[in-house]
Amino acid sequence: MDGGAGFEEFVANRYGALVRTGYLLTGDRGLAEDLVQSALVGTLRGGSRLRDPEAYTRTVMYRLAIRWGRRRWRGEIATAEAPAVAGDDATTAVDDADAAMRCLAVLPPAQRAVLVLKYYEQRRETEIAELLGCSIGTVKSRAARALAALRAAGLVEDEKGVRHADA
Repeated sequence: MDGGAGFEEFVANRYGALVRTGYLLTGDRGLAEDLVQSALVGTLRGGSRLRDPEAYTRTVMYRLAIRWGRRRWRGEIATAEAPAVAGDDATTAVDDADAAMRCLAVLPPAQRAVLVLKYYEQRRETEIAELLGCSIGTVKSRAARALAALRAAGLVEDEKGVRHADA
């Protein structure tokens, strides 16, 4: 078997059977194809000195399958169904902080300050008014305008849990 047409003919004729054997060895279609391709690389390198390319390819497949089976990590295994809700991980707090900063960045400084004092620092409206040197009515109107602007931009949900974006 030469490296050109003879090898291509061998692969065209025997690839399906080799993949079926690979599937039986690995239990996974993708790994079976990887196994066959790895073995075929060795067969191609062997070239004309191989008397029985299929026997050689299968021998390489068996040995590779055993070697691959000894690995501790066998790759990801898909589950039957994806989880309904992803669990929290270490990046959740960073993602939440980034989302909050993006929301606050679209607001004027006075509205931003009111929201930070009211929702982050959990201050009462009277305390906010004292800290900012304005009336309680001003605190209420700034908070309402800020939330309305965030809702209009689709950055926060309304009381019904719906996001609106005026586009």
